Amino acid sequence: METELSRNLGIEHAIFGFTPFPAVAAAISRAGGLGVLGAVRYTAPDDLARDLDWMTDHVDGKPYGLDVVMPARKVEGVTEADVEAMIPEGHRRFVQETLARHGVPELAEGEASGWRITGWMEEVARGQLDVAFDHPIALLANALGSPPADVIARAHAQGVLVAALAGSAKHARRHAEAGIDIIVAQGYEAGGHTGEIASMVLVPEVVDAVGPLPVLAAGGIGSGGQVAAGLALGAQGVWLGSLWLTTEEADLHSRALTRKLLAAGSGDTVRSRALTGKPARQLRTEWTDAWDDQAGPGTLPMPLQGLLVADAVSRIQKYEIGSLLGTPVGQIVGSMDTERSVQAVFDDLTRGFERAVDRVNRIAGRSAP
Repeated sequence: METELSRNLGIEHAIFGFTPFPAVAAAISRAGGLGVLGAVRYTAPDDLARDLDWMTDHVDGKPYGLDVVMPARKVEGVTEADVEAMIPEGHRRFVQETLARHGVPELAEGEASGWRITGWMEEVARGQLDVAFDHPIALLANALGSPPADVIARAHAQGVLVAALAGSAKHARRHAEAGIDIIVAQGYEAGGHTGEIASMVLVPEVVDAVGPLPVLAAGGIGSGGQVAAGLALGAQGVWLGSLWLTTEEADLHSRALTRKLLAAGSGDTVRSRALTGKPARQLRTEWTDAWDDQAGPGTLPMPLQGLLVADAVSRIQKYEIGSLLGTPVGQIVGSMDTERSVQAVFDDLTRGFERAVDRVNRIAGRSAP
């Protein structure tokens, strides 16, 4: 699964794996792909530095990347307390009433929320970048589109490629104009924040819109045949996130959540604003249903919603409240029915890719080499 982009990056397979878990990211790089660590949960630079140090020591000299959440426009001088003060009291009551109805215990006194995501804030994101550029990252990806121009320039000055996610050809063109090196065309099927267009339509539209810039196909990809389909549509690689959640190296901190993922079908996800305030595909639960119910107060815009529900999500996960327990994940969850190592996932992807290419070669009247 080699393309011009994978050769330029020095990786064996054109598979880019996004994950919040350092052990998974390192295993992806060791297996021949490019592991990309999600930085949004790292509020302390020292914690990110510790994990990037660990990854540098555990990728066997192979490249890896970092994914940040940073708006293109600077938002300086705004504190978390300033944002917290904007949350309506009625929304706070709704959260507490929903948790009480499901019998969710409180966090212990002084216990911090593991979901208190502040990586979107300018000062936090830039602190993450200062740490990242002190490490040998090969790729900087931004989940909110193009990062500020000075960040792109800084990355290029250090020989780091910059990738940005796009949900439409229009977004992709803006990224190209901003100087982005790699466009991730993320379809409607994907986990986390997604647009309205399905991958089969989106990928070729983006390829045509930004060529010759390399494009990665994302959304609805979890098998070698689907990797082959993405490359056939013109992508130079694939961006996979959901697939790694049930790997042996993943640390979900909840066996109940792992069991839910393994049991879920492709129709058991929903695109909801319940987690962050922006549409994000995730497991459908009674928690997402409550927020999507027209009888409720409705969700708040990003970042208010994320701050509002942070403690609630931590409580739900800590006490494994099955009816409310969920996570961002794509429709490919229906194929994630066994726990496997990252290397085993790669073995399946490469074998499936070879089978798919052989089928196409036979259709075209060509013999496999």
